[in-house]
Amino acid sequence: MSDDDLKLVSDGLKRAPPSPDESAREENFALAMKNFDRLQESRDGTRPTPEATRSGWLRKGVTKMFQTLSTRGAIAASTALVAVAVAVTVLPTYQVGTDLRLREVATQKTDDTRMEEEQFVDVEPLVEPAPMELAPMELAEADMAASAPEALAAAPPTPTARVAAPGVGGLAIFDDAIRPAPTDTETYANAAPNPLKITSKDPVSTFSADVDTASWSLIRNMISRGQLPPSDAVRIEEMVNYFPYAYPAPEGPHPFQPTVSVMGTPWNAGTQLVHIGIQGEMPEVDARPPLNLVFLIDTSGSMDDPTKLPLLKQSFALMLSELRPEDEVSIVTYAGSAGQVLEPTRAADRATILAALDRLHAGGATAGQAGLQQAYAVAESMTMDGEVSRVILATDGDFNVGLSDPEALKNYIADKRKTGTYLSVLGFGRGNLQDATMQALAQNGNGQAAYIDTLSEAQKVLVDQLTGALFPIADDVKIQVEFNPAMVAEYRLIGYETRALAREDFNNDAVDAGEIGAGHTVTAIYEVTPVGSEAVMTDALRYAPPVEADGSGELGFLKLRYKAPGEEISTLIETPILPEMGTAGDDARFSVAVAGFGQLLRGGKYLGNWGYSDLIALANANKGADEFGYRAEAVKLMRLAETLSR
Repeated sequence: MSDDDLKLVSDGLKRAPPSPDESAREENFALAMKNFDRLQESRDGTRPTPEATRSGWLRKGVTKMFQTLSTRGAIAASTALVAVAVAVTVLPTYQVGTDLRLREVATQKTDDTRMEEEQFVDVEPLVEPAPMELAPMELAEADMAASAPEALAAAPPTPTARVAAPGVGGLAIFDDAIRPAPTDTETYANAAPNPLKITSKDPVSTFSADVDTASWSLIRNMISRGQLPPSDAVRIEEMVNYFPYAYPAPEGPHPFQPTVSVMGTPWNAGTQLVHIGIQGEMPEVDARPPLNLVFLIDTSGSMDDPTKLPLLKQSFALMLSELRPEDEVSIVTYAGSAGQVLEPTRAADRATILAALDRLHAGGATAGQAGLQQAYAVAESMTMDGEVSRVILATDGDFNVGLSDPEALKNYIADKRKTGTYLSVLGFGRGNLQDATMQALAQNGNGQAAYIDTLSEAQKVLVDQLTGALFPIADDVKIQVEFNPAMVAEYRLIGYETRALAREDFNNDAVDAGEIGAGHTVTAIYEVTPVGSEAVMTDALRYAPPVEADGSGELGFLKLRYKAPGEEISTLIETPILPEMGTAGDDARFSVAVAGFGQLLRGGKYLGNWGYSDLIALANANKGADEFGYRAEAVKLMRLAETLSR
């Protein structure tokens, strides 16, 4: 090499960044070597050969570069670049915490195509060295951003700390807190299926009315994704009550009317079904009082998903079209903290409300308690005499800051409902749906729980059924049936496991129960085994006195209690249940098919050989008018579940 060549190399080296002071340099170089030595220890899995690794490509590429370059200028320039790379490699390290991963970055060029790949390897925590300036590393970070793998790009942003280590076949970067997306943490509120009851021993069944529909929507979402739902996600009463039925409208002084029919059981020829349908009255919409709505919207980081916050915005936009101009809307959000993002605004000012919704973004923890507190405060400030106030909570169900325990939430909401402000809950998205929390909120907030996974479902819940969801016609609705042991040997209630009440709770007006909204229907189905039927599953007791016929001919006696909204004293409705009572039409038989579907999904203990083909035939034969196609969709879902069950 000539003197001129040496001078060019010398000039290139002089242009490299200056080294740190000697003491810091030696200390950090020793630490880097210690970390490098640790990385050479054996690890699980096959260890690749030097050239097979991505880091090996860099060494091979550098060697090829020097073999190819020939001009003095190119040699000098490349020498300067190598010097810069060495300086970056031995940069002082700094604190990176305890959860580290190694990212090896390598680049090769093949057929004019630039390829950058990364490899992640778990490493031991590094010892904390002295802090120093990291500006050169920021340059390396910007260069590597384009080559981040898809899994890393999809993950939420996390604080990242980096340290360079030499001798790993290129530039080694340690990333702190790089973790995969949260695993499925969904939980469901349910109980074991109701057992068979012996009438002579336990003749009375008591439960709360339920108009929630969340379980059906959730089941539909799971099956549509190719998986059968877990048993706890199946609440049969919510499946049955998802569908609209045209039971006879109430006539007389009460806001709803029970209709009872007795029919044969499709899955057991030796038993009968007692079908109870309740139809709520539908007052004139123009006559309803002004409505105050507080949208309590979860904007935490877990809502950053197309099926969560974006769908929520679209859903609430649909709802605005159903409000009257004088109705008022306010928006409260909660993430790391709660805040009011829209002051009470008339529904006529649609553009302002939509703009406030559009500005919402997801990020932060889930301060559910603070959000609830502020939403109730806003609702109370909006309410005037004769007006109706509602808080509508929209969330994926993850309350991880504040009151996250269902029992604590239950008590808090129970106290707040006394102010007259009801709470409804809308669930969005999958992955961390806390069904138990949502059920506790809705049941104790005198509101309804629904799950929205599509814009079509939002149309059903927030447009077609909005009046029923927001305007109650009866509070604390309780149902009690006493079966006649002279006529019925055994019985079981299908569903309503989470709505069971003690017998004495029926007459206790202090005990909370479900609400029925304007136009709502409620369906309950009992399977009963007549005395003397071959289908009786239990033996008579040897020492128990025989049951004597009472001569009434009644299968049982139905009682309902309810309170008019705002009242403290309940009203009683009574009616006997007679054999061959009523006529089972399409509505009743389709609801039985849905109840059978729910039982199949929960194991079908009492269904014998009755299976999916029988279920599908029954549902298909009783779809009726099906104005909106809900029943046809149900049949498709049943067929898909049959395939998945194989």
